Formats: sequence, C-alpha cells, structure tokens
Amino acid sequence: MSSARDSAAFDLLDYAPMAMADLDDVYAVEQRIYPHPWSRGNFVDSLSVGYQAWVLREQGELAGYFLLMAALDEAHLLNVSVDQQRQGQGLGRYLLDKVAACARGLAATSVLLEVRPSNLRALKVYQQYGFVEIGRRKAYYPAHNGQREDAIVMRYLL
Repeated sequence: MSSARDSAAFDLLDYAPMAMADLDDVYAVEQRIYPHPWSRGNFVDSLSVGYQAWVLREQGELAGYFLLMAALDEAHLLNVSVDQQRQGQGLGRYLLDKVAACARGLAATSVLLEVRPSNLRALKVYQQYGFVEIGRRKAYYPAHNGQREDAIVMRYLL
C-alpha cells in the first residue's frame, strides 16, 4: 500500500504541536466538517491537561489535526480531522502515521478510537490503515433530533 508520506507533495506540510493560538483555526475546521463538533472548551481542556495535540498546516493554512491521550500502555485517539477541501488526498493516513509514531513515543502498544458507523469515509481509512473493530458503545454519540448513535470501537496494534 502506498503511503502519503511517500509523496513529495507532503514535504511542504508543517507538522507542529497544537497551541492555544491554533484553536481559532482548529475550531473553524471542526465546525465545518462535523454535524456534532467538539466545543472550543473541549480543545482548551485537552491542551490544558497535556494531551498530545498536533496540527498539520500547508502554507499557513490548517489542513488537519489530532489529539491523543495516553492511558497506561494504550493511546486513545480522541480526535483526528482533515479539513473538507483536503479530504481524499491521503492526509488522513498521513496523520495516522503521526498518531502511531506519537503513541510509540508514549510507550503505547495500541491505539484505540471510536467512530460513528455513519462515518463511512473514516471507517474505510481506519480499516485500510489496519484498525480492527473490537466492540461497540451503545448510544455514544449525539445524533439528529435528540437521537443517539452507537460508536464502533477500533484498535490498532503498534
């Protein structure tokens, strides 16, 4: 499988720790791409407690980001996102490479995440990357009209 990191086009990307100064851009992307986005407070809290949080920029424009929480020998991928106009270009896989490297640096042996069953694009990326379903969380996510949507729990072994 060809990886995004093999492409010279990705040499132009700037990968850096997320800072409070990034939150306006991060929050704007979050609002554009999710029907039930994280709040700005979720990002502030994640940075304040020291979760691994990284941004990916191209020529100053935010292309994507992720937040990762370490728990014993596991890393929990809390949020990984690629801006709308950059989706479908391999940046999701590129960010997952960075997630895996970050998790290894935290001495994790696996990465866990939750994803909506309705998020078919993300499911496909995760499955192609090597994540496997290990369970479900019933009524985990808010959905339309006060309804709830299950979460698929996936694991990637490092």
